[in-house]
Amino acid sequence: MSKRWFMHALWYASLLAVSLAHADGVDDLKHFYQSTQSMRANFKQTVFDQKGSKLQEVDGTMLLQRPNKFRWDYHKPYEQQIISDGRQVFLFDVDLQQVSVRAVDKVLGTSPAALLAGGSNVEESFQLSRLGDFDGMQRVQAKPKQKDSGFQVVVISFDHGKLAEMRLVDAFSQSTHIVFSNVEVNPSLQTSQFLFKIPQGVDVVGE
Repeated sequence: MSKRWFMHALWYASLLAVSLAHADGVDDLKHFYQSTQSMRANFKQTVFDQKGSKLQEVDGTMLLQRPNKFRWDYHKPYEQQIISDGRQVFLFDVDLQQVSVRAVDKVLGTSPAALLAGGSNVEESFQLSRLGDFDGMQRVQAKPKQKDSGFQVVVISFDHGKLAEMRLVDAFSQSTHIVFSNVEVNPSLQTSQFLFKIPQGVDVVGE
């Protein structure tokens, strides 16, 4: 698996954390926009190839604060940070000593971030459908309407209204599976937690 693809997988996966109430899929999303202003959780992320063989596994912590602020810290062996301050999204690869910078509105328009930061018009970008319950969890499927979004489908699973798992299948049929734990809905978070200062001496890649 190339480093470049892994970074893209992390980027897409990092923009998908949501906490929904137990109801119809579309109603769940609307309820989330109305009731969830912040979230904190641990996660374990596993990447699989087209044949289902495990390519990489990494864990970390995530924070979310509406509107448009989020932070994902990936721990060893692949240390990365993905942070949005509400205006820009920074992806810092510690090993490569490289920071990628994108405007948050550009990310929201073409990625699963719309599931996180969008509103009741989410159906303009995604085709939503409720899947059957699996292993006691409720599931919602989202397919992007834009063909160049970089992924095929996202399936989000909830356990009694809390985010539990997320599966992302990319354009090359490789999949990313994220399992969330210790999910806290509406914790008190500080604005400073979503600020990123570019370290000296790193390469900066932007649009």
